[in-house]
Amino acid sequence: MPLVIVAIGIITLLILIMGLRLNTFISLIIVSFGVAIALGMKLDDVVTTIETGLGGTLGHLALIFGLGAMLGKLIADSGGAQRIAMTLVDKFGEKNIQWAVVAASFIIGVALFFEVGLVLLIPIVFAISKQLKVSILYLGIPMAAALSVTHGFLPPHPGPTVIAGEYGANLGEVLLYGIIIAIPTVIIAGPLFTKIAKKLVPASFEKTGNIASLGEQKVFKLEETPGFGISVFTAMLPVILMSIATVITLLQKTIGFEDNKALAIIRFIGNASPAMVISLLVAIYTMGLARKIPIKEVMDSCTTAISHIGMMLLIIGGGGAFKQVLINGGVGDYVAELFKGTSMSPIILAWLIAAILRISLGSATVAALTTSGLVIPMLGTADVNLALVVLATGAGSLIASHVNDAGFWMFKEYFGLSMKETFSTWTLLETIISVCGLGFILLLSLFV
Repeated sequence: MPLVIVAIGIITLLILIMGLRLNTFISLIIVSFGVAIALGMKLDDVVTTIETGLGGTLGHLALIFGLGAMLGKLIADSGGAQRIAMTLVDKFGEKNIQWAVVAASFIIGVALFFEVGLVLLIPIVFAISKQLKVSILYLGIPMAAALSVTHGFLPPHPGPTVIAGEYGANLGEVLLYGIIIAIPTVIIAGPLFTKIAKKLVPASFEKTGNIASLGEQKVFKLEETPGFGISVFTAMLPVILMSIATVITLLQKTIGFEDNKALAIIRFIGNASPAMVISLLVAIYTMGLARKIPIKEVMDSCTTAISHIGMMLLIIGGGGAFKQVLINGGVGDYVAELFKGTSMSPIILAWLIAAILRISLGSATVAALTTSGLVIPMLGTADVNLALVVLATGAGSLIASHVNDAGFWMFKEYFGLSMKETFSTWTLLETIISVCGLGFILLLSLFV
């Protein structure tokens, strides 16, 4: 019965969002109340549960998410992202242009959220396409693959960050293992998949696309932008700090050397929140003050970044409320009981549930959060690496993006594709990322 109630709740959510065009956050809160009551929770506990879920999720995420948005905005507004892209294109050369786009998109994708990265990189891809007389889709697929993989697997992106918090996983480990999984996944879903897509829908590689809806883009003269080295360093600084702390912690566990104050300081600096604060302060200097940009202008960029993520934070909070209802309402325990004694790995189960919810709901973040409400009760009894369960949930939440996902429509319109062409390129691309991600996670689970 609990699973039937959850299924009705998800169908209701679909009707509210897609049928009645209701805001996603409002829809999530309505469904959370409805499912909580239907599960037989005490009325006095319903509001407390929803508030706890919303506050607990945002409490972990808001700081990292907000600072990450500011960092990305400073790199974009200073021209740092454009410098990274154009320098790599120049270094790789015309023959290896796809690999240049992959490398640039991966670096920029670590610092920028998916939609922001897409809007920033598409005009650059169009300009390179025109200059080299190559298909925009030939460059667009590798770009989208790199952005999507960083969005699904790497902190400080909302999905992996919030799920790590829900599962109690070490965020540094999620980042380190995420990078190990992300690199081969991007290679398969980007340059290699482009060759398959060209055979599946050859006509789509002749389309010219349309980016008029993006409006006038800020284009910098290359000499006006920050240097390549400092731009890459600023974009990757959170990753560097978190990775150093994680590697040292893993070495300490393996070798067994004693703890001391220096290691405690490294762990503190490598924690996601201090790492993001340090990275933002560095960006304020390298992308702003060092280039004689007034502090007011730099702070305006930060303010704009925060105003753009307000609704996304509420949607994530709404997903957290629904997740808490599933846990407190006993649905998670019911699922755990259902799979008790089964040989199915929590990694596969997390991926499977997230994949089903992603196909149903469209939002990768909401699918991942809802999955956590069903999987958390199982993790106490399973001997599994929590960072890998986080990544499996992220991989599942990327699968088969279709008409209920904003990314589907963005890709379709910008590249001027038909519905069939979008399914054969974007939807298939997201599915390859999801399945390859799971495969590499299972492979990694043999060693960690």
